[in-house]
Amino acid sequence: MSRQASLIQYLEQEMAVSQAAIALGLRQAGALPNLLPIALWEYGLITTDQLNQIFDRLEALQPGQNSF
Repeated sequence: MSRQASLIQYLEQEMAVSQAAIALGLRQAGALPNLLPIALWEYGLITTDQLNQIFDRLEALQPGQNSF
């Protein structure tokens, strides 16, 4: 599973972010899908606390590790 797919799965399952919200975030992030969490936050689709949790998860990942 790709890192982006793992992030999306985490957002859906752990953070209860809807597929529609994720699709909007991906459209807004455009060619830079790593900006998905920022796009979701910018549009009010996740809270600041959720954004921090996502960043903590991303930071905790070891290089080469693909899952949350």
